Amino acid sequence: MQNRQLKLFTGTAHPQLAKEIAEHIGTPLGRASLKRFSDTEVSFQIDENIRGADVFILQPTCTPVDSHIIELCVMIDAFRRSSASRITAVMPYYGYARQDRKDKPRVPISAKLVANLLSAAGANRVLTMDLHKAQIQAFFDIPVDHLFAAPVFIEHLVRKADQDLTIVSPDAGGVERARAYAKRLGAELAIIDKRRSSDGAAQVMNVVGEVQDRVCIIQDDIVDTAGTLTHSAEALRSNGASGVFACAVHGVLSGPALDRINNSALEKLVVTNTIPPRSAIVESDKVEILSVAPLLGKAIESIHQETSVSSLFV
Repeated sequence: MQNRQLKLFTGTAHPQLAKEIAEHIGTPLGRASLKRFSDTEVSFQIDENIRGADVFILQPTCTPVDSHIIELCVMIDAFRRSSASRITAVMPYYGYARQDRKDKPRVPISAKLVANLLSAAGANRVLTMDLHKAQIQAFFDIPVDHLFAAPVFIEHLVRKADQDLTIVSPDAGGVERARAYAKRLGAELAIIDKRRSSDGAAQVMNVVGEVQDRVCIIQDDIVDTAGTLTHSAEALRSNGASGVFACAVHGVLSGPALDRINNSALEKLVVTNTIPPRSAIVESDKVEILSVAPLLGKAIESIHQETSVSSLFV
């Protein structure tokens, strides 16, 4: 057991999630003042002594992504200069994760750049959830605890375990994740074979696996504009699925996403609160939101107490 005190602070990205985590671990949120000058520069000051403390900063880098990343770096710098013993950036959603490789000439690897920024600011550790690609952990030269929301989804989906289930990966890259869900639920596995046209729009070509007269659950890490998701749902319906649901850890749901989901063949989309949901999403009958606060709270306690976090992994 460590003698240093656990302190949990939050940026402006998702204060509600920070409050839920604080309630779970039984500690008040740290006191700090965060505002912006008229030109939008971040102004931050810690309003309590944190010398020698084990500091955790909750800040998913969701929209506006760039603003939240800079805000997080400014906060980390303030804690480093105030002699915190250790600073952990808690990022349930890691922005720029989809830019993790050079898939075209003369493009950046932005996921690596963000990792460099966090390290340069003074972060000692990162806690994140369901990275778009697990190898992003290698972009950091500091420890990364990579959680999975699978336990939260499995607990929710087990209610449907008495039905003939098929877990569906929306692309080849998500097969490993979908297979883990299928194994836990005793379900079949299917894959959507999709190809993209020259303008980047997803076009479903084929469904590989048994979906006829089965309840299909599409499993993905991120749902953004929901084009791929809704096309996949239509393909499954046309191949005889008796019902189509979807689970996505990070409900970005930008642009036309919500309208597409509300008018799609999907019966329900289940997401987590790694990203703060807009009011329209909360009010939608087709979207259900699960909380990852207990899971993140357990991880924070394990990191603070220097005990194993791997028991939370799936």
